[in-house]
Amino acid sequence: AMAQRDVDKFLYVDRNLINSPLAQADWAAKKLVWVPSQRDGFEAGSVREEQGDEAVVELADSGKKVRVNKDDIQKMNPPKFSKVEDMAELTCLNEASVLHNLKERYYSGLIYTYSGLFCVVINPYKNLPIYSEDIVEMYKGKKRHEMPPHIYAITDTAYRSMMQDREDQSILCTGESGAGKTENTKKVIQYLAHVASSHKTKKDQCISTSVHQGELEKQLLQANPILEAFGNAKTVKNDNSSRFGKFIRINFDVNGYIVGANIETYLLEKSRAIRQAKDERTFHLFYYMMTGAGDKLRSELCLEGYNNYRFLSNGNVTIPGQQDRELFLETMEAMKIMGIPEDEQLGLLKVVSAVLQLGNMNFKKERHSDQASMPDDTAAQKVCHLMGMNVTDFTRAILSPRIKVGRDYVQKAQTKEQADFAVEALAKATYERMFRWLVMRINKALDKTKRQGASFIGILDIAGFEIFELNSFEQLCINYTNEKLQQLFNHTMFILEQEEYQREGIEWSFIDFGLDLQPCIDLIEKPASPPGILALLDEECWFPKATDRSFVDKVVQEQGSHPKFHKPKKLKDEADFCIIHYAGKVDYKADEWLMKNMDPLNDNVATLLNQSSDKFVSELWRDGPWDSHCTLPSRFFEIGCLTLLDRIVGLDKVAGMSDAMPGAFKTRKGMFRTVGQLYKEQLAKLMATLRNTNPNFVRCIIPNHEKKAGKLEPHLVLDQLRCNGVLEGIRICRQGFPNRIVFQEFRQRYEILTPNAIPKGFMDGKQACVLMVQALELDPNLYRIGQSKVFFRAGVLAHLEEERDMKITDVIIGFQAWCRGHVARKAFARRQQQLTAMKVIQRNCAAYLKLRNWQWWRLFTKVKPLLQVSRQEEEMQAKDEELLKTRERQLQTEQQLQEMEMKQKQLHAEKQQLQEQLQAETELCAEAEEMRSRLAARKQELEEILHDLEARVEEEEERAAQLHGERKKMQQNISDLEQQLDEEEAARQKLQLEKVTMEAKLKKVEEDVMVLEDQNNKLLKEKKLFEDRISEFTTNLAEEEEKSKSLQKLKNKHEAMITDLEDRLRREEKQRQELEKNRRKLEGDSTELHDQIAELQAQIAELRAQLAKKEEELQAALARIEEEAAAKNQAQKTIRELEAQLSELQEDLELERAARSKAEKQKRDLGEELEALKTELEDTLDSTAAQQELRAKRETEVTQLKRTLEEDARVHEQQVAEMRQKHSQAFDELNEQLEQAKRNKVSVEKAKQALESERNELAIEVQTLLQGKGDSEARRKKAETQLSEVQLKYGESERHRAELAERVAKLQSELENVNTVLADLEGKSIKATKDCSTVESQLQDVQELLNEETRQKLTFSTRLRQLEDEQHSLREQLEEEEEAKRNVEKQVLTLQSQLVDMKKKLEEGAGSLDSAEEARRRVQKELEGAFLRLEEKSSAYDKLDKTRTRLQQELDDMLVDQDHLRQIVSNLEKKQRKFDQMLAEEKTISSRFAEERDRAEAEAREKETRALALTRELETMTDLRNELERANKTLRAEMEDLVSSKDDVHELEKAKRAMEQQLEEMKTQVEELEDELQATEDAKLRLEVNMQALKAQYDRELQGKDEQSEDKRRQLIKQVREMEMELEDERKQRSLAMAAKKKLELDLKELEAQIDMANKNRDEALKQLRKLQVTHGTDARLRTAGGQCTSVRPSVRLCACPLCAPLTPPRSLQELASAERAKRQAQQERDELQDEINNGTNKGALALEEKRRLEARIAQLEEELEEEQCNTELVNDRLRRAALQTDQVTAELTAERSTSQRLEGARSQLERQNKELKLKLQELESTVKSKYKANISALEAKIAQLEEQLDIETRERQQSSKLVRRSEKKLKEVVLQVDDERRNSEQYKDQAEKMNSRVKQLKRQLEEAEEEAQRANAARRKMQRELEDLTESADSMNREVSALRSRMRRGDLPFNVRRMMSRGVDSDEEGEVKSESSEPKPE
Repeated sequence: AMAQRDVDKFLYVDRNLINSPLAQADWAAKKLVWVPSQRDGFEAGSVREEQGDEAVVELADSGKKVRVNKDDIQKMNPPKFSKVEDMAELTCLNEASVLHNLKERYYSGLIYTYSGLFCVVINPYKNLPIYSEDIVEMYKGKKRHEMPPHIYAITDTAYRSMMQDREDQSILCTGESGAGKTENTKKVIQYLAHVASSHKTKKDQCISTSVHQGELEKQLLQANPILEAFGNAKTVKNDNSSRFGKFIRINFDVNGYIVGANIETYLLEKSRAIRQAKDERTFHLFYYMMTGAGDKLRSELCLEGYNNYRFLSNGNVTIPGQQDRELFLETMEAMKIMGIPEDEQLGLLKVVSAVLQLGNMNFKKERHSDQASMPDDTAAQKVCHLMGMNVTDFTRAILSPRIKVGRDYVQKAQTKEQADFAVEALAKATYERMFRWLVMRINKALDKTKRQGASFIGILDIAGFEIFELNSFEQLCINYTNEKLQQLFNHTMFILEQEEYQREGIEWSFIDFGLDLQPCIDLIEKPASPPGILALLDEECWFPKATDRSFVDKVVQEQGSHPKFHKPKKLKDEADFCIIHYAGKVDYKADEWLMKNMDPLNDNVATLLNQSSDKFVSELWRDGPWDSHCTLPSRFFEIGCLTLLDRIVGLDKVAGMSDAMPGAFKTRKGMFRTVGQLYKEQLAKLMATLRNTNPNFVRCIIPNHEKKAGKLEPHLVLDQLRCNGVLEGIRICRQGFPNRIVFQEFRQRYEILTPNAIPKGFMDGKQACVLMVQALELDPNLYRIGQSKVFFRAGVLAHLEEERDMKITDVIIGFQAWCRGHVARKAFARRQQQLTAMKVIQRNCAAYLKLRNWQWWRLFTKVKPLLQVSRQEEEMQAKDEELLKTRERQLQTEQQLQEMEMKQKQLHAEKQQLQEQLQAETELCAEAEEMRSRLAARKQELEEILHDLEARVEEEEERAAQLHGERKKMQQNISDLEQQLDEEEAARQKLQLEKVTMEAKLKKVEEDVMVLEDQNNKLLKEKKLFEDRISEFTTNLAEEEEKSKSLQKLKNKHEAMITDLEDRLRREEKQRQELEKNRRKLEGDSTELHDQIAELQAQIAELRAQLAKKEEELQAALARIEEEAAAKNQAQKTIRELEAQLSELQEDLELERAARSKAEKQKRDLGEELEALKTELEDTLDSTAAQQELRAKRETEVTQLKRTLEEDARVHEQQVAEMRQKHSQAFDELNEQLEQAKRNKVSVEKAKQALESERNELAIEVQTLLQGKGDSEARRKKAETQLSEVQLKYGESERHRAELAERVAKLQSELENVNTVLADLEGKSIKATKDCSTVESQLQDVQELLNEETRQKLTFSTRLRQLEDEQHSLREQLEEEEEAKRNVEKQVLTLQSQLVDMKKKLEEGAGSLDSAEEARRRVQKELEGAFLRLEEKSSAYDKLDKTRTRLQQELDDMLVDQDHLRQIVSNLEKKQRKFDQMLAEEKTISSRFAEERDRAEAEAREKETRALALTRELETMTDLRNELERANKTLRAEMEDLVSSKDDVHELEKAKRAMEQQLEEMKTQVEELEDELQATEDAKLRLEVNMQALKAQYDRELQGKDEQSEDKRRQLIKQVREMEMELEDERKQRSLAMAAKKKLELDLKELEAQIDMANKNRDEALKQLRKLQVTHGTDARLRTAGGQCTSVRPSVRLCACPLCAPLTPPRSLQELASAERAKRQAQQERDELQDEINNGTNKGALALEEKRRLEARIAQLEEELEEEQCNTELVNDRLRRAALQTDQVTAELTAERSTSQRLEGARSQLERQNKELKLKLQELESTVKSKYKANISALEAKIAQLEEQLDIETRERQQSSKLVRRSEKKLKEVVLQVDDERRNSEQYKDQAEKMNSRVKQLKRQLEEAEEEAQRANAARRKMQRELEDLTESADSMNREVSALRSRMRRGDLPFNVRRMMSRGVDSDEEGEVKSESSEPKPE
């Protein structure tokens, strides 16, 4: 248990410390922030005051006040986030918070922390108990978030995701030296070896008997010590620093067991082998070997002391706590386990010793020359002994190597510097080769199992980003690697963020942060335009005179303007250039970069080492100097190295340099590869591997440089966080929404901030969170609400925490205040009780002191015991005892009762808890139900995908079965061939036996040989002749075969061409037959292309008109529906309003009755008053009579209103019924339209299918169509130019029209002036008026004519609308109208001139009356004529103006339509382009696959032809063999004859030898054939594998495309939803505005009614006041008493209660006196009360009205809710239908896919058939060779004919392209229809969602209305109670007043009575005060 506690201490956080309320309160109160600090990085402080851009901060630790810039202040996280396991959860994501969190965790012993995707590890510098097997088991199979952070958690997630997703994984460990990369890599391997070890199962025992149980895992673990020995060293920072990067790739099989591993290494620091910095060591193995080697081994290795070696710069440097001897033995043991034999181990150690010895070779400069010499060659002898070389050759190679100058080799003497450089280069190269060989050997050992690796986990252990004071080439390479790795991380993070946001359905503009690092990477690696740094370095390496300075100049010249490149701020000696990496600026010094990049080596020594007598050394140097991985050859050495050493040596020129250069340039890519180039390639491979894996990132951090545990240097850690990319990751996090909180947790934690936002009862988590966020009034940019979480930007949760803390503090303060008040009240009550008790004791004491000396008291005390009282006391005692018992019982019962109450409370609490649990469970259940529905939908999608995949799998199985069949056939062929081979073998054995017998016979025949020699000579001659013939025949045969092959190829080509042409011909013939019909129709039209265009334009216009009509009809129908709906709603509203009015009137009636009853009561009460005050009585009688009359009137009005209401209700019911009928009819019509639309959709789908088939047929004609498309585009451009011209003309006409309008306005003004003159003339003359009346009658006639003309104009306008496209005619009309306008203007001018003349004449003729009258008559006549003409012209002008306006409107409409059509066209063009792009992509992919398939098929055909050729050769050979056997038999027979005849023995012998030779040749041929067959089979297998890979790739790409399309679809759906939400918001706003408007109107009406009522009440009150003033003569007294009344009013109110009771006849004088005093107050109080009553009645009326209005609103809302429910049901039905349609579409899609797959299968079958036919053809060819030429000629003729036919067909096709265009138009129309259908479906969805939202809104409104109604009812009740109280008090007051008046009338009271009354009143007041003081009792 203790051990477990210790382990938990290093893994788990103590949450009690974190969740302490003290820390939370401290944080909230002080408003803590982070301030930059020199010592601690950041210090905590609280902001005291702000002054502009600066703030005064008080530091938390020291209490000092510091002035800090606001930008430097960083927010602090709440204590809730202290020691958080994942820093991505921090609400304030900044450097200070990250550093603080890591520091806190590190000091608590928690070294692992997550930061998003990163796992940050800080080196503890001590052993922690968290790596045991128990911990491994603890983390095994657990999810990352279930366990605390650990390297095991990262490894396990990688392993599990590899097993589940079958995706390769990688773990990237980076960090500074000493940060713990290697240790964490070891832990990863340890974990994987434990979890995935194969020796746990018994299967592997059967699989591999050679590998022992667990040997592979052991070897995997032992690989590390070997690599550490050879590749690690002690540095200043780290005792075991890896001086190389490595990528360990562990392979796993399908079951997840380790089946092998592979290690790749990067950038070995080989310079460490020759020199080390102060206090550092070279590689560990040197020290292990020196200390651990025995005497025998030391002598073998020629080892010496530490100080004897120059390459060990610091001698023997020991590492504390490390034994080199033991580690040497461990390393050797590890090599044994790894399976490295002893001779190879010895070879390795020899090489290491030789490297040390190379450092001891000393060179001296000769006296008279610069040449180097070696006076002591003992070190060289040792080197040569260890490396197996000749000493003289070695020294010659070093001191005077052979160098190629031109074509000759020349020996060149080396200087001392060059010799030293060569030796050091050799030492480095030797060590590097040895290290690479060792890695290769380890890989070989780890990869020896025969099991197949299904997937792998790669572990990358590589140096992190390095920024030193002096940065060189190695740092550039490391930083370049880290840039690439950071880019990978950024890209991975971007993808995961995107997935998270898509999963949660969050709208976010995605940014690929990986692109941020691309400029820097390009700066380093870009090959050209402009070249990067590495490219420029490579380029400089090829120039002989290049130096580091020239390289720097070139870099500055090429990359000087690059944003990531800067000139350094340091001096030139310190830095050459600066690069801005993601981690910061790095200054680089380019010293010896060319040398480091070239890494030159002396190839003389390399060749010597290659020829070494030592096997191991020769194997190391087998590839010689041309090793692509290591070094450059001596030619490079000549060019690069010597020139680089010019400045040292003074060498000016090297012979043959110019000859060597071009070759170097040519072989740049092949032979001479630089270090930078190699590293770039290696890194590219690594990045490709990592990109194909799922990466896991581990960032190791060094806490301090002193290697102390528990110490953390903040600035050092911050630099590493920056370099490691952790802060870069946080920067990316800040861009998005880093803080995520689950709905339930958010609601639970922050519901206190929004107490009334969430209504009572169950509510979905998401809805609750939405309401909460709305109530919090957060900026929408700061949050997003997903499916299961709320996402916040950085810092928002901290703000919410602050608000929460403030709220809690307020609540707690209030609670504390209440508690303190309660305690204080209790204490006060106790003090009061003590005081009273003290008074009682004092009184008793005083009484006792008085009685103590009184004699009677003494007597009483003495007599008292003698009385019977004692018995009573006994009885009392008995009673007391009984009482005590009963009390005990009572106490017991009380205790029991308390216990029962406690139990009841507990049960009640449990019940409440259970209820809460039940509510939570219901919420969870609802959420689970939602999840279940989502999962069900997901399951359906996955099932569909599964079905598709199953179909694919079945097809693949069919293909596999077919391939299996083919394989079986091949196996049968192979078995047949094997049988043939067996038969051949048997025949051979028989022949051997026969040979033996023949030899026996030959011995006998040798005697006769001499005789047969002559015949043999003859036979030889004949044989020669035969051989010549055979050679001729073979050559002929070969030629014939070649011819046959070429002919066969030609035939195949021709046949393929023939088949293609025949197919094309068939298609063309079909098309021609189809097109001939169309061609006949189109032949007449071909000459009239312009007419056709005009027709097309007319058609377009008609279609537009139709479209416009349809749209108008649709809009009209929709408008009708909306109007009907509006009318229905209006009618319902009116009904509801009338009902509300009715209810209000009924309530008014009831109120009136109540008022009447009260008035009657008042009347009864005021009876006495009326008797006393007659005048008042008369007035009151008048008022009551008036009230009665009013009531009667009101009753009659109410009855009338009831009747009218009933009538209205009937009318409205009828209207509603009619509306319902109309609505149902409209609904039926809509349903019919919907069904019609569905039918149209079905027909459209059919048409779509037909069009698709047509498209498939027309796919071949795409090229010709493209040409046509080009023509059409040209025409379109022309049309556009024409349109633009037309628009310009139209603009000009518009300007002209405007000018005309201005002129017309001027004319109108002039006409008005003329009219005024005319009016004056009419006033002067009476006759003129009569004439005007006649003119008016004429005008009416003209107007009638005008109306007729307008009718005609309407008919003309209809015609014009039909002829809209005839723009030329319109323009002509416009011109005519303009001319007419000009004419009118001229006429007007003439008329004006005439008028002027007339005026002059009138003025002249004013003198004489006669002349005036005559002139007047003439003028009148002329005026009438002019007026008539003017009217006609004006009417004509009006007509023209109207026609112009109409034409203008029509033109505007046309322009609008044109714009609309343009938009449609542009959209269609975009769609077409997208479709074309998709088609092009698909075509390219299909063409690529087709090409690959064709290639594969061609290869297969070639292989098959080869196989067939080989089989044929085999058959020919078998035939030859058979023939030879026959010949053999005949020869035998002849030989036997000869034997019998004993002739020609020598000839037979020779024949036999020839036969044997032939047999051997045959055998060799057979073997060759077998080899070729095997090769063909291998090739075929390879092809099959390639085919499968291609298929898999194709499937993957298809899947990817499907996913892309799915993503696009989702995005579109998102956009649609957003649009719907916006639309809904707009509608809501509109409805709210309407509702507000109605409310305001209602409020206005109510206010007006209230004002009227108030005015009436005011008038009545004034009347009553006047009457009262008349009746009372005591106005003056009342005025004086007014002031007193105001002061006494509160006391009167206090006395209201006792006065409420009815007064009986006076009981005492005190009552009379009090009544007298209260009289004056009551008189004024009555008036005030009357006002208050009036106000109360007004308020009551208002409340009642409010209630009625709310009830009416509730009823309305209920009805609307019912309607909405009906609508939602309808919409749901529509949705279901739409879903069914979508299902049908998906089914059709799957069917299409299956058909395409079937077609693919059919195609493959056809291909097979094609192959079989080709084979048959090939077989037929052998028989029909002679006929080839004739056939070919015939075929060529046929081809020529076909080509001619093709030309004809192409011409015809060009003609038919017009038809194709038409079909394209049809296709576009169909596409438009389909889009319309889609839009409709989307509209239905929108409507459904709107309805749902509307229902929810109505529900909310209903609930709000109910709450308001309840509040109003409560207020109403309160008001009624107050009113009743007031009326009762008024009644009582009235009674009192009347009583007082009656008393006053009887007579004045005596003075003494008054005094008594006053005293009584005083005593009463005192009593009241006392009673008031005694009233408050303690609670």
